[in-house]
Amino acid sequence: MDTGEMIEVGSADVLRELVGPVMPRAAAKVRSKLHPLAQDWLHRSPFCLISTSASDGTCDVSPKGDPPGFTLVLDDTTIAIPDRSGNRRMDGFLNLLGNPRIGLIFLVPGREDTLRINGRATIVSQAPFFDRMVVAGNRPRLALVVEIEEVFFHCSKAFMRSRLWDQQTWEPDALPSRARITYQVDRGEETLEELEQHYGPDYARGLYPTTSAGLTTSALPETDALPADGGAPG
Repeated sequence: MDTGEMIEVGSADVLRELVGPVMPRAAAKVRSKLHPLAQDWLHRSPFCLISTSASDGTCDVSPKGDPPGFTLVLDDTTIAIPDRSGNRRMDGFLNLLGNPRIGLIFLVPGREDTLRINGRATIVSQAPFFDRMVVAGNRPRLALVVEIEEVFFHCSKAFMRSRLWDQQTWEPDALPSRARITYQVDRGEETLEELEQHYGPDYARGLYPTTSAGLTTSALPETDALPADGGAPG
């Protein structure tokens, strides 16, 4: 890569000179507690992005999805997010063991604004609220408890520019299927036919493996409807 024409920005002063001062409204919108409207947003959100950083500075961003309201509001400074079965890489969780700082963006389908939360996360393997996280018979083995330090609503310009929710811009079939991507990029021992079977109906049926019987009825809907993502952070 030829970087001869690149000009690096190496200081906060230069950065501010280039982009200008923070808009007063943007500077003043950060809170340390969940406003009731922020709590309503979490009750409606089925999807979030989780950002973590290891103690050596390496970073990870991972999706998390479940039925709307999967993020529990424990109080106005604490939320809990269940972990579901996934690929078991656990990149985000491993990062948190060395560096508990976490960044979250919560989406609501069709809305172009988002809710951002920054704070500190703890990984827990048991808590009374786990019974409220049961979905389709699946009780999580782990959850993240996040102590909120910053929370604010983020503007919609990125979604407006990308036209993310405009179905006329969607071209999902312009890219190879997940099975074909795995076959061509990851190249394990499976045949394409085996991968297509893996990522077919069986894949959807495995999103919520039943963990045990006789659990407390979940506050979330007991449904087999597909969430946005069934994996763990990482």
